[in-house]
Amino acid sequence: MRYIRYAYLGVIAIALISVSLANRGLVDLKLMPTAFAELLGYNFQITLPLFVVVLGGIAVGLIIGFVIEWLREHKHRREADLKAREARKLSREVSRLKKQKHEGKDEVLAILDEAS
Repeated sequence: MRYIRYAYLGVIAIALISVSLANRGLVDLKLMPTAFAELLGYNFQITLPLFVVVLGGIAVGLIIGFVIEWLREHKHRREADLKAREARKLSREVSRLKKQKHEGKDEVLAILDEAS
């Protein structure tokens, strides 16, 4: 299974490298549309290779998606945490009650009683 994962990652790496090599042309990224920038008198601009823009857009989209999903699942994680706390509390209570039940009994009889 590990080799299949490595092969899959290798295919993805080859595909990303080939896309990057095919799209090395420079593009200008502007902060605002030209008409709006003329009103303000300033427009931030940066020149990057096209593959950086495309792969950066994919990376930013993935990060935003992960953050949104993490925030959306907050209530489920909180509920699971509450259930785990309750289970630990009940487990401690069961242990305490078993100790009280077997208090003063022979240890062997207490072990046999617990098994059934």
